[in-house]
Amino acid sequence: MIERMVRSFAQDHVRPRAEELDETEAFPQDLYEEMARLGLFGITVPEDLGGAGADCVTYALVMEELSRGAAAVADQCGLVELVATLLSEHGTPAQQERYLKPLLAFKKRCAYAITESEAGSDVSGIRTTATRTDDGWRLDGGKLWIHNAPIADFAVVLARTDPSAGHRGMSIFIVDADSPGYSAGPKEHKMGQRASQVGGLTFDGIALSKDALLGEEGRGFYMMMSVLDKGRIGIGSLAVGIVASALEESLDYARTRRQFGEPIGSFQGVQWMIADMAKDAHAARLMVRDAAERMDRGERATTECSMAKCFAGDAAVAHTQNAVQIHGGIGYIRGTVVERLYRDAKITQIYEGTNQIQRMIIARNLLAGK
Repeated sequence: MIERMVRSFAQDHVRPRAEELDETEAFPQDLYEEMARLGLFGITVPEDLGGAGADCVTYALVMEELSRGAAAVADQCGLVELVATLLSEHGTPAQQERYLKPLLAFKKRCAYAITESEAGSDVSGIRTTATRTDDGWRLDGGKLWIHNAPIADFAVVLARTDPSAGHRGMSIFIVDADSPGYSAGPKEHKMGQRASQVGGLTFDGIALSKDALLGEEGRGFYMMMSVLDKGRIGIGSLAVGIVASALEESLDYARTRRQFGEPIGSFQGVQWMIADMAKDAHAARLMVRDAAERMDRGERATTECSMAKCFAGDAAVAHTQNAVQIHGGIGYIRGTVVERLYRDAKITQIYEGTNQIQRMIIARNLLAGK
């Protein structure tokens, strides 16, 4: 039922605006407010905290269907899911009242602030610090490539609270965007998923109260990493949605475009690209669902989540490239759906952990017998 509802919403309200959003790079506040009314934020957050109270499989379904409409819109759903998970699992009742409930109603917009110039794939390289003061903390540093940074009302920020303790010396803080010393850099102009807002954040001696700390001091790295398995299910699903959309466009074009007196779908070279597109979309979808089901059973699923995200991201890039090839010259023209899909796909190999990092995780876990 949820899958059908989201597919209908994406088809009727998201997809018709995808080209416009890509061209203007606008932030579709009205779409997100409607998604909030439909309960599409906080899919796995308990109902008593304002979420849908559903499972990871449902989250995967929602992300795929939204991505069929526009990957940038699905990406907002994924971002809110990660931040809402942190707040629901580690937030105090006061923090949940102040941040979680308005986030799920899309009355507040969030940012998930980890990445820095020296800390991308290597999270241990972060240099942002939170120094204890008499009445709380002082936050100094900066972040790069942060989703929603230009328009966020608050950010969850990973910072070092004990520089000598490695991973155990990091903590998470909730930082309001109107705090003195908080500034957002200009919006970056991206290759794809252009309607999602990305930019930098600077923290210049921000005075934080004690209740700005989310969860336990020193547990920030583990808390951030704990939600990334779910995040990889989300990005894997988003990538599947891109491939599914590319397949749909390619089938339509192959049936109607004629060359040498025949539809191009009658040519073996085109047929093979379509067949590979379909089988890899199916395989990626099954991998994502398997990882989600494992998480729903309470199993450790890091390896499976990394496999699903890696396979789906690689498939999205390979098959949107083939979709452009099937369309020929028109596929290279701005305004063509497959041209946008090709650009949207590339980031799925990079964010939520690059696919090279996913391969490292998979191999290390297998070699360790996990």
